[in-house]
Amino acid sequence: MNLRPATLLFLLMCVGALGVAAGVLTGSTGWADLQDDSMSVILWDIRLPRSLGAWLAGALLGMAGAMAQGLFRNPLADPYLLGSASGAGLAVAAALALTGISPQTSSLLAHVGLTGIAFIGTLVGVGLTLMLARGVEQTLRLLLAGIVVGVVLNALTGLATLWAPDILRAMQAFLLGNTGLLGRSSVTVMAACGALALVVGLLASPALDALTLGEATAASLGLRMGLMRLLLICAFALATGAAVAQTGIVAFVGLVAPHLVRALCPMLHGRLIVMSAAAGGALLLAADVLARGLIRPQELPVGLVTALLGGVYLLVLMHRRGAPRR
Repeated sequence: MNLRPATLLFLLMCVGALGVAAGVLTGSTGWADLQDDSMSVILWDIRLPRSLGAWLAGALLGMAGAMAQGLFRNPLADPYLLGSASGAGLAVAAALALTGISPQTSSLLAHVGLTGIAFIGTLVGVGLTLMLARGVEQTLRLLLAGIVVGVVLNALTGLATLWAPDILRAMQAFLLGNTGLLGRSSVTVMAACGALALVVGLLASPALDALTLGEATAASLGLRMGLMRLLLICAFALATGAAVAQTGIVAFVGLVAPHLVRALCPMLHGRLIVMSAAAGGALLLAADVLARGLIRPQELPVGLVTALLGGVYLLVLMHRRGAPRR
């Protein structure tokens, strides 16, 4: 099924708007009682920022996934390839372990700024990858460096968890994804980072289009590929870092969103980045609404829901492509 880009964008934005409305009107306690005067505080100060934040986090991961897949010319690339998520996880684990605070008394960490620590960790992870790859010129070297850095940083995170077992519950909340702490400040930070990453991604999108024809062809077109790669890496690292810092590690959104967009409407990378952002926002917001309502009054980690939905989608995709044609 091929749709026009304008039609697809309209549908994705409608799904996002419906998701925000559903997120505001529903929660772990059920449907909102609009006749209750005290409910307005919950609706506008808690649920609305959370829903908008979930959409923005999904949009950041979606556009980062589109950039990563275009840059590495690999449809299985995701925003966490360059060690960003591993760096964030290690930074959070180190902060929890060094402060000696148990999950039950984590208010001090909120005061210090756990999201800021996670964001610094993403920058460290990407920085180590760039150093190990000796720049951004060779895509394969960059990809392998990201895998190595991710493995090492994940091992260090495991050591930190073993060293301070009290942080295990807090680390689980971060590693499984959590939208429960999103507020107005989170929305502001993610919106600013998303706008900057989107502008850079759109400016560098001609390089992604050229890369689809091969490295040699892209170089022959006169594009400064080294600069373009660096800009794209900075853009999707910024988008990924902002999302991970606010919601933890949410799986599959950055991988599935560009896949869905390309399946529904093949297009150049400029439009693909925008459409993937809209698709990622709709996916994460839908997963957040499901996470709040499936086992009410408790909530599932949103990362579990996205992992299940993403896994099912990829299994269906593999089955369709592997089925013999008649």
